[in-house]
Parts: sequence; structure tokens; C-alpha cells
Amino acid sequence: MKRRKNFMKKWNRVLAAAMAAVMAAGLTACGGGKAPETTSAATEAAKAETEAQAAAETTAAPAAAEGLAVNTTDPIEITFSWWGGDSRHEATLKAVDAFMKKYPNITVKSSYSAWDGWEDKMSSQFATGTAPDVNQINWNWITSFSSDGSAFYDLNKLSDILDLTQFSQGYLDQCTVAGKLQGVPISMTGRIFYWNKTTYEKAGLETPKTLAELTAAGKVFEEKLGKDYYPLAMNEYDRTIFMVYYLESKYGKAWVENSQLQYTKEEIEDGLQFIQSLEEQHVIPSIATIAGDGAASFDKNPKWMEGKYAGIFEWDSAAPKQQAALNEGQEFVVGEELADMGDYKGGFAKVSMCYGISENTKYPAECAALVNFLLNEEAGVAPVGSERGIPCSAAGLQICKDQGLLDPIVTEANEKVLSYVSFPLDPKFEASALKATNEGVYWDVMAGLSYGDYDIDEASDVLIEGINKVLQK
Repeated sequence: MKRRKNFMKKWNRVLAAAMAAVMAAGLTACGGGKAPETTSAATEAAKAETEAQAAAETTAAPAAAEGLAVNTTDPIEITFSWWGGDSRHEATLKAVDAFMKKYPNITVKSSYSAWDGWEDKMSSQFATGTAPDVNQINWNWITSFSSDGSAFYDLNKLSDILDLTQFSQGYLDQCTVAGKLQGVPISMTGRIFYWNKTTYEKAGLETPKTLAELTAAGKVFEEKLGKDYYPLAMNEYDRTIFMVYYLESKYGKAWVENSQLQYTKEEIEDGLQFIQSLEEQHVIPSIATIAGDGAASFDKNPKWMEGKYAGIFEWDSAAPKQQAALNEGQEFVVGEELADMGDYKGGFAKVSMCYGISENTKYPAECAALVNFLLNEEAGVAPVGSERGIPCSAAGLQICKDQGLLDPIVTEANEKVLSYVSFPLDPKFEASALKATNEGVYWDVMAGLSYGDYDIDEASDVLIEGINKVLQK
């Protein structure tokens, strides 16, 4: 296949981005009850019906509950890990304290940090069998760390303690790998557009509801506001997601299915040309322009803060962070999914994160009680609210609604995404070999295309080869 003509071009891009960052730094000085410790007759009946339906639809029914009970007398210590920001840490620690008040004999030892370096750390722990008992996990970790089911406990076996009836079967199916329910979904998330309404009004435009309106805004921004103003800004990963959104909308098939890329070289070239056309029409800035801003993310980028970048394509849960980054006087609004890209509803939605229990835990029942407490019980749900997104648990969601704990903008964005997107996301889409900043295939392809190091033909070859390598693992 055709490879990069000059490896130094890729290295120069990395160096240029690093230098830009250094220069920039120099210039800026839901109603639920208690976790059941025995299963009620009603719950048993509901479970029996669910299992019967599953058995009829699949070749293997979920594993039966093991009949364990929570030890409420002997001293027990379980470990619990998660990543996040300060507000998530503080909220989770409050919930953990409430759990230990309910179960005075159980001590929960917590470990937590920011995201940077966390995935590598957890990968090593799961590989060596030293992971904590209960873990906040990314959805794709199930396939990355436990494609054979060896890393995580089958939560179906704990369903007499962890109330799985609070979760839709579709969500649970997404966490079932190798015949085991390896995680219980905390929240669903997806990508949607956020607009700076103030900047659009300066350009004499309404925020776009269609691709046609977005595309037309490029020339208007350039002519009325200046070359530094863009209707939308996208980094390399954003561009890859938007390309898949476009292709699914146009061609009506999932990006990957059964570990097979569903798109031909010609179709992928169509998607890459679409992304390039946005640059050519002044809809999005080039990767070089974004790198020159010297910001690690858009919420730290002065051009987003002051309204020169008037749109971003972000996670629904990121709304508060992106809104808070805007300078005073900028109006932030949630956009719409762009329905005019084709006859199908493409897009990007997934299980945001899960709780998984280590296969090696000595205390599966007590771990299940902690997970149930955090997701389904008022004393565990209320302190955390939507810190991990809009809850998947029906009980958790109702608690949050009743107590007014949901951010209205996040709720609006989440509802728009989940009501629209119709194609499943393959968990390997987010494999680090594809997604990693400055190193992954997505970054290489989209940056190389923007810088002119690849033409469309070369970029499509690199993308296809990289994806197939990951899918074959």
C-alpha cells in the first residue's frame, strides 16, 4: 500500500504542535430503594421471564444468579477505582461514605485520579490480575482487556444483589462479551453540535440545523467576520467521528459490524473528501491552524472562548465544561443532528462508561452491593447526580429527576443524541492504536490529509489498513 512519502513530515507535525503549545504557554501567564440482599418473588418472576426470552432469542441464556448474600457482620475491605475531575471525586467519595454507613463492616478503599495515564495503569493491573475489586471502566475496555471474559466477573451471577432489571436489555447486551455481562452501564453518551449563538448572530445567521446551512455559513463568516472566524472547529478525532456520521447517513450501514469494516475504499474516499471540503469552504479551520492556537482542547482555546470558533462537535456530557469556557456575553446552545446528510440516521452514541467487578475479587457479593448502591439507591445516586452522565438505571434516573440533579443542557443534548442515532458503535472504534493523540491512525490520517502529506487515495489506504489491523486482533 501507499505509505507516507516522507516520515519526517509526520514528525514535523508533532514538533510543530509541541512548539505551538510551548509558545502559547509562554504568552499566557432517579426513585429507588435499598439493594436487595435476598430476591423477592416478583423480582424472581421478572428475571425468569427475561431469561426465558433471552433463551428463545439466543443460543445461550445468561448465567443464573449464584445465590450469594452480602456479609453484614465480618470485617471486609474492598477496593474501588475511578478517574475524573475534582467534582466527580468529591461526589463519589460522599456516596462511598454513605455506603459504608449502610454496611459498617465493609471498608471501601478508593483510588482515583485524572484521566492522563489512567488507562495504561489499569491495563497493566488487569493484565497482571491486580486490578481493584470494583472499577469504573470505559466501555471498550471490555473487549480490550477481557475479550475472552477473563478480567471481569459475570454480573448475571450477581443479579440477586445487583438489580439488573433497572437497565434496558439493549444496554446490557452492549456490555456482554464472551457470553458474560462484564459491566453494567452507568450512562449513555454521544456526539452533538454546540453553537455559539452570539457569533452566528454577528454573522447575520441562525445556528445551523442542516449540513447545507452549516456549509453556507463558511463563506459568510469569512466575508462578514474575517478569516479568523469559523462556523465549526474539529480536531482529528472529531473529524473521524463526523466522517463516519456522514457515511452512515449516506450509505445506511454501520461502520464496523462483526469485526469487519463495512465500507469500501471508494466510499471511504467519499468520506475523506467530505471532510476536506469543509476546510476548503472555510467551514472548519485546518489542523495547522488549530495546532497553532497552542491549546490542548477547545475549552482551553481562546478562539472558542471569544467566539471565533463558533461551533464544536462534542460529547453531550461535555456541555457544562464547554459552556463555562466561553467569555462573558457569549450564548451557548445545543444544536441538532444534521438530518440532510442522507436518508439514514448516522451518528455516534455509545455506552459512556460502566462499573465492572474484577474476576479475581474475593468479595463478589459485597462488590455487587456497592455497584447497586451507586446506581440504583437514593443514598448512592443523589451525591453523584449526573457526574458520570445521564443515568442508564431507571431508578437512578428517576431519583435525579425527582431531586433536580440533572444539568438541563446535558439532558437536552443527551436526549437529542439518543433519540436520533440508529447505528451501533463497534467498541474497537476507540482502540488506542486508532484514537491516540499524535500517534493513532485517526490522527495520522486526518492531520496528514489536512497538512497535504496524504492525498485522498493515500489517506484511505492508511485508514483502512490501520482499522483492519485493530479489528483482526
